[in-house]
Amino acid sequence: MTLILKASELQALADMPGTIAAVERVFAGLSRGTAVQPAPDSLLLPSSDARFLPMAALSDAEELASVKLLADIPDNGAVSLPTQRSTIMLVSQLNGETLAILDGKVPTRVRTAAASAVATKLLARPGSTTLGLVGAGALAVAHVEAILAVLPIENVVVWSRSADTVGAFCDGISDYGLNITRASSVREVVQTADVLCTLTPAVEPVVKGEWFQPGLHINAVGSRPRADHREIDTAGMLRARIFVDSIATARAKSGGLIIPVAEGVMGFEDVEAELGDVAAGTKAGRLGDEDVTLFNSVGIGLQDLAIGRLLYDAALDQGVGTHIELNN
Repeated sequence: MTLILKASELQALADMPGTIAAVERVFAGLSRGTAVQPAPDSLLLPSSDARFLPMAALSDAEELASVKLLADIPDNGAVSLPTQRSTIMLVSQLNGETLAILDGKVPTRVRTAAASAVATKLLARPGSTTLGLVGAGALAVAHVEAILAVLPIENVVVWSRSADTVGAFCDGISDYGLNITRASSVREVVQTADVLCTLTPAVEPVVKGEWFQPGLHINAVGSRPRADHREIDTAGMLRARIFVDSIATARAKSGGLIIPVAEGVMGFEDVEAELGDVAAGTKAGRLGDEDVTLFNSVGIGLQDLAIGRLLYDAALDQGVGTHIELNN
């Protein structure tokens, strides 16, 4: 039987601490060779700017294969539809059975924030207390929950172009008892933060490296997986020690890296390590309090696999979802 899980059902099942642990485990598995993560293809036609990315993964620890089909359609925004939609399929590694089909909205949001939390745990200064957010949507709320699980955050500094979005964000995190500052500029956020998360669908850079303070850790999360999109300028990439979720994926999809490499000012060999290497203990993370570290997050299928395992198990345990017989 295959379990079908809707977005509304997944919201109640999502567990941030469990997802953080699972994402760290699959990152380490990628480093150790017990998980497989190919770079995703980007399928496109001349008829539109839409991209379709099949994001596949395989993991021994989770006993799963998975694929998420991500549809990235910027023109949807003009008709009030989500610009990114996705569906995740989970398949048993043991016998090939299709175990579940999940709407991708909730898993993608939670696992993305969880990956930032893993990077923050491994790369940020342990005593960091101020979280800076550039962007204030639902992903920003998820990042507050995730970063609080790994650091003693007391202060949040947030910026968005929309005052209404910032207001909804403040309401969304009001139960955490944090000191919240509504910044007047991106620069104010960057220069105030111990940990910075950039969460915008930027095409051109919104964050400048000249604003980086010693000891800063950055999670660059928001830009679409396209070679010409980025949030951090070239100076920022040169200023930081860079870590990625997957070097193969970053080489294909991360404008934050591809553009400065094309400019001839850095090479892909300047990336310090994949985050899984740090999680597995084979590569160093932060070397000192003055380091500026940057997690260049494109997003990989193993993250979807990790949270998919948790959501599937929780749904079975709680009797959530709809079972169908695909082979009938």
